[in-house]
Amino acid sequence: MLEKKKVEAERAILVGVKSIDQKEEEVQEYLKELAFLTKTAGATPVEQFTQQLNNPNPKTFIGSGKLNEIKEFIKEHTIDTVIFDEELTPSQMRNVEKLLKCKIMDRANLILDIFAKRAKTAHAKTQVELAQYEYLLPRLTGMWTHLERQRGGIGTRGPGEREIETDRRIVRDKITRLKNQLAKIDKQKATQRKNRGKMVRVALVGYTNVGKSTLMNLLSKSSVFEEDKLFATLDTTVRKIAIENLPFLITDTVGFIRKLPHSLIESFKSTLDEVREADMLLHVVDISHPSYEEQIQIVNKTLNEIGAGETPTYIVFNKIDQLELKDHKEDFDVNSDETIHTFQDLKESWMAKTNSKSIFISAKNKTNFQELRELLYNEVKKIHVKRYPYNDFLY
Repeated sequence: MLEKKKVEAERAILVGVKSIDQKEEEVQEYLKELAFLTKTAGATPVEQFTQQLNNPNPKTFIGSGKLNEIKEFIKEHTIDTVIFDEELTPSQMRNVEKLLKCKIMDRANLILDIFAKRAKTAHAKTQVELAQYEYLLPRLTGMWTHLERQRGGIGTRGPGEREIETDRRIVRDKITRLKNQLAKIDKQKATQRKNRGKMVRVALVGYTNVGKSTLMNLLSKSSVFEEDKLFATLDTTVRKIAIENLPFLITDTVGFIRKLPHSLIESFKSTLDEVREADMLLHVVDISHPSYEEQIQIVNKTLNEIGAGETPTYIVFNKIDQLELKDHKEDFDVNSDETIHTFQDLKESWMAKTNSKSIFISAKNKTNFQELRELLYNEVKKIHVKRYPYNDFLY
């Protein structure tokens, strides 16, 4: 029996920029996330470069000195791809590719590629394909010859793997067709939501990879796909569950991320309708992540953008099992003299006081799971009583 030849992962360089008012730790955290995105896409981050810039170079985004430094590194090592942590203009991408003579990707392209890899259903594939075409449309000049070289690897899934016509009119026709296709799916999804009646709906929202699917499986006793990678879940999953005979619907949604491409938000409109139409949101936060506060802000901003900012929301601080409680007050509240020693201290800290509607759990270890169930029961009951005043026998 012939052994399958092992395909080596693409080797990538990561490039980030630092503004004057940014801390070095913040830039490193952003590059760490970019590395995680790169690994999720199937490539291996080899090295990272950063440059402090007041304004990006309109031709090459970063300066010529840094580009030469990267070029020398590529010569000395086997590098397939250079990935920027920002969105490049079509001309910047072409200019940098000419100088470095290797595949160039930006953050938006990388995220789209991961979505293409993760999409399993026809609905998700259509949504991602539309976003990819809208990303590629302004980059047609020189892009198709780039794709025709058939280099493969990350950044070339979906439309890039086929022989795509260079004519902009045909691409626009494809976008129109996909939009019409999604409009039909949106109508079907809206009908499905309408057929669920007036059942109370709870949606899980949050940054990507914070444990929403793990929590969904725990609450609904189902088997939604979960993995320690970004965007493990693209398709919305709805389950009917009951706590103390009180039935309601719970929805697992796609995770948000910093600088999520706008085309993806537009394409995933029907998926995000589940969030918009929810009666209550559980905002799941990975409290063990160094930048969890920024992640909260990013999710809140996205919720406001999609029209769900006013929905009653409860913050679920997840992964407390991974949190190392340190005796450093700056880890929690620089304006307080309190020192965090125990989980109880954590609950009574400024996080719990500022976000009064919050709970601290570990979905993996089921820590404080009963407390979460009680919170859900009490809050769903309030909505249920107003909607079904004669169903008091349920509780």
